[in-house]
Amino acid sequence: MKIGIDILGGDFAPDCNISGAILAQKELPQDATIVLIGDQEQILSSLNSRGVNPELFEIVHAPDVITMHDHPTKAIPQKPNSSIAVGFELLANKELDAFASTGNTGAMLVGAIYKIHTVPGIHRPCITSVLPTIDGENSILLDVGSNSDCKPETLVQFAVLGSLYSKNVYGVENPKVALLNIGEEASKGNLLTVATHKLLEETKGINFIGNIEGRDIFSGTADVIVCDGFTGNIVLKEAEGIFTLMKKRGIKDEYFDRFNYENYGGTPILGVQGNVIIGHGISNDKAVKNMILHSYEVARSGLPSKINEAFN
Repeated sequence: MKIGIDILGGDFAPDCNISGAILAQKELPQDATIVLIGDQEQILSSLNSRGVNPELFEIVHAPDVITMHDHPTKAIPQKPNSSIAVGFELLANKELDAFASTGNTGAMLVGAIYKIHTVPGIHRPCITSVLPTIDGENSILLDVGSNSDCKPETLVQFAVLGSLYSKNVYGVENPKVALLNIGEEASKGNLLTVATHKLLEETKGINFIGNIEGRDIFSGTADVIVCDGFTGNIVLKEAEGIFTLMKKRGIKDEYFDRFNYENYGGTPILGVQGNVIIGHGISNDKAVKNMILHSYEVARSGLPSKINEAFN
């Protein structure tokens, strides 16, 4: 298995990305190889300065950078030698089993849709976030920002995608799927949630348990929580904000420590025909390491093929 990592993406590239790759290489099984995609001279210099044998990795030269300021839809064709563009080319040609980056999220979404392509039948790919629950498990929240406006049919697809992700990557046998709403009753909410609730009740192949409210998000009531990307992004940023405030106030708590994004590393784009993983732009070496390890788990699960089966 080959996992490609964009060495030039993110706020602390290339140093943190190379350090994270070194850490991940020590923990990955022997059947996995990390492919470092970026400026070859930089990569070799960094590995040698750390006393790391470059032969532990594969290196692909891609000297250009898609920055956070580049336009997502224009960046890949305008910068074909960038680490993101080259990564997608390798993934499209089946030379990688997964491609991960902490770089421009918009460019990663565009690349996933137009280079790897959407699974037939999927309206819109989406991204997720893992939220720790009080019982020691995790809930998957989707979408968290890639689709601000959604139709009921799109949210139903998110429910199916989230259920498949939970089952095949996190090992939850029959994931409980809930719709995030302002009340538990089926009639509560806005036009979108009322219509979505009715469709979810009729959807086969998922374990829909009904609506949950904001206070239930971290309770472990649901394994998969469905919402539009506008709502999901607010929930995610609020959780990050609470964790940051607790750190600033010197509050240590075992449960809240699990909110640290470093522990999760990255999240796959669900609904595309390949394993594309997006990490946080501020990722440090620990976060990059965990992004690579999660990329391995996603690739090993065969998730895209299972999504293909479910939608076709």
